[in-house]
Amino acid sequence: MTTTSLPVRLTQYAHGGGCACKIPPGELEAVVAGLTHTGPRDPAAELVVGLDDGDDAAVVRLPGGQGLVLTTDFFTPVVDDAYTFGRIAAANALSDVYAMGGTPVMAVNLLGWPRDVLPAELAAEVLRGGLEVAHEAGCHVGGGHSIDDPEPKYGMAVTGVVDLDRLIRNDAAVAGTPLSLTKPLGVGVLNSRHKNTGEVSEEAVASMTALNAEASVAAVAAGIRAGTDVTGFGLLGHLYKMARASGVTAVVDAAAVPYLAGARQALADGWVSGGTRRNLDWVRPHADLSAVSEDEALLLADAQTSGGLLLGGEVPGAPVIGEFVAQQECAVVVR
Repeated sequence: MTTTSLPVRLTQYAHGGGCACKIPPGELEAVVAGLTHTGPRDPAAELVVGLDDGDDAAVVRLPGGQGLVLTTDFFTPVVDDAYTFGRIAAANALSDVYAMGGTPVMAVNLLGWPRDVLPAELAAEVLRGGLEVAHEAGCHVGGGHSIDDPEPKYGMAVTGVVDLDRLIRNDAAVAGTPLSLTKPLGVGVLNSRHKNTGEVSEEAVASMTALNAEASVAAVAAGIRAGTDVTGFGLLGHLYKMARASGVTAVVDAAAVPYLAGARQALADGWVSGGTRRNLDWVRPHADLSAVSEDEALLLADAQTSGGLLLGGEVPGAPVIGEFVAQQECAVVVR
């Protein structure tokens, strides 16, 4: 008699997946409201970018015009394959350094694992995937921390360096500049479909595992100083944060926004995460969405994992999806 063991589906061991598991943006802002505009009485270094505008990473000044970039990111499985999960989580964590125009230098692992439920060999595959992507980025991995956790979780804390004169930040958008997006949207609905049906989108996996390194270098070379990356708060959420912090209005040409193959069908089939709906609810009071349908608005709010860079300027190969204009009644206008 022989028995056949079914492959482990990591997404079934977590209540959500990827950046869609983020605490809702409005709720998160209320939690951290009392922590902004504060600092130690006698700081060891000057804080250049902190918590005030919810930027992608923190930056402190180093001697010689350099900045030290620090960030961390982790989440529950967004795909079933352990190795691929590790690759995606690492690319996502590294992205915050690229979004600031920086170069990742050192990372440490953050691992939560249900050790009595899932084999240690799978955890090793997660770490292997993360290590390979970090090495692709030229970034060392120097250990980390692990805990016994009811749900599997993985990510990295990443340290990078940046030329402060070329720092990209989310509060530097200027009216009259185009708005570019370096990766297509749609991984949220495709990941939700994957979790519920097991159907893999190779395009979504390729997008999530692709580093934002080249896009970051191109943005810096183009003189772009305003940007962020698109992750759990969706395009609309991150764009709202950027416009609000910069004191401008972002105008989006919905027809110019690129999507992964199958994203619209996944939406039509109902694979919309709770995180995406919360994103739209948060942005709606600050946006003019009258020109698009509710489905189109949901796609624009789709909770991304390891998404592309959203930049105030043009970079080769990236579609222009709109522009920043002088501040209007709404922070975001979709036409």
